[in-house]
Order: sequence, then structure tokens, then C-alpha cells
Amino acid sequence: MIRIVASTAAFAVLLATGALAHDTSGENVRLVYDHPLPNVPGKSMRAVLVEYAPGGNSPAHTHPESAFIYATVLEGAIRSKVNDGPVTTYSAGESFSEYPGDRHGVSENASSTEPARLLAVFVVDTAETELTTPFDE
Repeated sequence: MIRIVASTAAFAVLLATGALAHDTSGENVRLVYDHPLPNVPGKSMRAVLVEYAPGGNSPAHTHPESAFIYATVLEGAIRSKVNDGPVTTYSAGESFSEYPGDRHGVSENASSTEPARLLAVFVVDTAETELTTPFDE
């Protein structure tokens, strides 16, 4: 049991540091929930809190091929562009989804004066260690 707890804690630290924490362009990303799905072997639910400073943004990125993502804006407004779709602004209380293989070209705070926060919930392969991979647009 101690080994399981230790390996789970190490995995959470890996996700929360190397694989998630960007904070280079006015964003801070933290893993806030990680739990295997008991009725879907090999899958987990992970939630990350993305906090944008005024004018902050995330680099263009993709997520694992196994990931389905539900995101909801908690505070402020977020501009988002997935694949070849339009840039859309989502306000607090609004939600959007990303499907496996989607390319997230724009993810940014819509305000240059107020912070913004969103919660992104992933259903992803439990063995997955990187939740985002940057790409050049």
C-alpha cells in the first residue's frame, strides 16, 4: 500500500511540475484531481486548474490521443481556438470540449486587465504522463 501511495504521489508531482506547469506566458497550471476510473480499467480522470494573468496565454498545444477534455471557465473570459474552428470567447460558467487528437491553437485570457481561470477535466489513459505537448502553428 505504501508503494502505491508513494508512486501515485510521485506521478502527481511529475504531472504538476514538468508536464503541466508552464507559467512562462502569464499562465499557471496545476493538477488538482487525479483518480483512476474504477469501471473503466486503464483510464483516469484528471483535472487541471489553469489560471491566466491579465493578458496571459498558453502556447499552442495538443493533448494525448487518449484524452477527452471538458473545460469550464470559472472566472473571467477565455479565448479558445480548436483545430480549424473560429476563435471563440467563453465567459465564466460556459464550457467547451476537446476530442482526442484536437489541436488547441489559441488559449488565452480575453482580458488584458482581469485574471481568468478555467478547470479542464481529462478522461485519459492512466499511464499517460504528459497532458500537453506544445506545437508551432
